[in-house]
Amino acid sequence: MKKISGNTGGLKATQIRRIENLYHHRIPPESIINPRLVEEICSLSAETRRQIGLLVDRSGKIARVIVGDNQKIMLPDTDEYRTPPGRLKGLRCVHTHLNDEALTRDDLTDLSLLRLDLMAAVGTDKEGNPGQMHAAHILPSPSDNGPHQILVPQDPMDPETNCIQLIRAIEDELSQYQATRRVATGKEKAVLVSVTSASKQQARASLEELKELARSSGIHVLDTVLQQRKKINPRFLMGTGKLEELTIHAMQLGATLIIFDQELNPSQMRSITDQIESRVLDRTQLILDIFSQRAQSREGKIQVELAQLKYMLPRLTTKNTAMSRLTGGIGGRGPGETKLEINRRRVRDRITRLEKALGKVRKQRHQQKARRAKRGLPIISIIGYTNAGKSTLLNTLTNSSVMAESRLFATLDPSSRRLKFPRDTEVIITDTVGFIKDLPRELQGAFRATLEELESADLLMHVIDAANDAYPSQIASVNRILEDLHLDRIPVIKVINKTDLVDRETRDQMAAETGGIPICAKKSQTLHPLIEKMEQAISGRGVRVDEQAASGGFDRTENPMLTDSLT
Repeated sequence: MKKISGNTGGLKATQIRRIENLYHHRIPPESIINPRLVEEICSLSAETRRQIGLLVDRSGKIARVIVGDNQKIMLPDTDEYRTPPGRLKGLRCVHTHLNDEALTRDDLTDLSLLRLDLMAAVGTDKEGNPGQMHAAHILPSPSDNGPHQILVPQDPMDPETNCIQLIRAIEDELSQYQATRRVATGKEKAVLVSVTSASKQQARASLEELKELARSSGIHVLDTVLQQRKKINPRFLMGTGKLEELTIHAMQLGATLIIFDQELNPSQMRSITDQIESRVLDRTQLILDIFSQRAQSREGKIQVELAQLKYMLPRLTTKNTAMSRLTGGIGGRGPGETKLEINRRRVRDRITRLEKALGKVRKQRHQQKARRAKRGLPIISIIGYTNAGKSTLLNTLTNSSVMAESRLFATLDPSSRRLKFPRDTEVIITDTVGFIKDLPRELQGAFRATLEELESADLLMHVIDAANDAYPSQIASVNRILEDLHLDRIPVIKVINKTDLVDRETRDQMAAETGGIPICAKKSQTLHPLIEKMEQAISGRGVRVDEQAASGGFDRTENPMLTDSLT
């Protein structure tokens, strides 16, 4: 005999046997419930003063019998019933209400979140007489009236609804709707969410950047949701009601992911994933995923894996409650390590090995720096916000072919090239990984070996994206990261890139505000002022770098272009 789910405490043995016997009933597939079963669950509900619920599969077999309290029932775990795209759960829920009332908010939430075939509630009086049956089903596509359709109340002893026909019609519409939103095979589909107390302009700019990050990761964005709150919910970011609405909306769109713009701490991640069925990522996980895709060198792969493991360790959890297992060994005592503890120990061991490997990388980099120091070649490092055009600038300056694409973090591994100025001064010019707002701490730590390249730089070239309206906050983010890395002592030339995408007035205003040199990295003829500035800064013939940039540039009539470059 299958077990009863829910609140059975305090029930008499005869009542429990009668409830267990409900498993023996069969319901015609086309009926929501049959009259004999209605009478039995209403009688039991009146006698126990508790709600009695049934989960019924499409063949009419009782899959679960549930006992609640006088207010509600808690549906058990039904993970074995999968819900592929365009399909429902394959289960309908029929339960009693101790008062002749309509479906509650909890009923409708369970209907939507679990993608049940149908949710029905039969009212019963104190004598156990059946009242009206209220039923609802989900809507295949979003509607102004909500995510579900409430049917007209029916007589449970003679229901009018043909259950199988209704379910097939819903699934047909669901499949057609999802087909119209289908994207490339294998692509993840996501709803992006931002919950913030910042201004609407800042929040929208951040959400647009998250959209670009998702695109860079190969994720198709279905919709964005912005919620501004005076006070952020410390557990769920948003209220539980809003979280339920978000989950239902994501399900209706056919989303496979919900991505939050904020970094979720371990407690928030657990609370949100316990509350909803959808897969959840945050901004940091998305950035780590992009880095994982982009890493090409062994060093880059080590750094990314280390960052991912450090981020994952405090968030390593599970919903499985049966994890305490004996782990072999003679003389073992107690329950032994849980599966979760074993996973955590393996992660810590892997982190230790990766940190040792990264230590070797640092030693190799120090040796490379020592060889460069012997040559006496000055080093110029290109820095800037991601997608500002750093790799394109390196390619144009040195006639190289470093990968450069118009997406965030297109290049990850640093590239170095030799550059000869018109007056035969040679330098090493290095392209580094792009910066981003709220650069994850795990990445800062893991990429320390790469970012240490900047410590030996004689000059930093800060590339600014003129075409991005959020350039002031991007400049602030770069400056903040330089301060965190204690690199703000190194001279900086500001370069305003992509000036071909803005008008002259905007370009001149940005140059006045930032003290930067306007260029278009794709057009070598626009680089004359920058090349002369770099040469003056390295040779020490000019005034201080920032002062010279602020003074408005150089005499463009005497700017010889690059005469030689070595890759």
